[in-house]
Amino acid sequence: MSGRKAASSTRGSQAIKANAKGRGASFSESRIAGRVAELGREISRAYDARRLDVVITLDRGFVFAADLIRELDGTVVCHFVREELRDVNDSGHPRREVLFGAVPDLKGRDVLLVDAILESGVTQEFLLRRLGESSPRSLRLAVLLDKPEKRRVDLESDYFGFKTASKEVWVGYGLAAANGTGRNLRQLSNGAKATGKTERRKK
Repeated sequence: MSGRKAASSTRGSQAIKANAKGRGASFSESRIAGRVAELGREISRAYDARRLDVVITLDRGFVFAADLIRELDGTVVCHFVREELRDVNDSGHPRREVLFGAVPDLKGRDVLLVDAILESGVTQEFLLRRLGESSPRSLRLAVLLDKPEKRRVDLESDYFGFKTASKEVWVGYGLAAANGTGRNLRQLSNGAKATGKTERRKK
């Protein structure tokens, strides 16, 4: 199983900038688009126009995945999975389980798992193991945001957009604030209130 190798690109680690009023960091719409295009070229070179089965996690990864697959060359087939967290009691010890619905048959396929954020890595590692049970030809992980300081398992992404500090909470570009708003913002903002208004495009 791949997804454990160090990421091959480090450009994304230098992209954080403070906004004019010092309210935190942000990634602009243009900066995100440029980085996603770079990832698309890098991934396309790796697969050399072979068919690629892309497994997209809901609900966080859909915007990133939608932009990323349009930057890929060759044939792309999309699959969607949704995680479900369930608290269970195991012999008097409470614990949380991560469940997924039906996993597609990916035997002999090149598979790319796409998610928005890699933090502890527990969820992604579990899903990678599930996907690996169908014996794909290759299995890799691509994420938009990587928070290596929060890792709880031995897992690294094969492709990442930006590296960020563990304490940063991002809103926009498919990621929601605590009240569920902000997914439609074109930029990513940290420490800012989600208003639902989109960043105005420059003409």
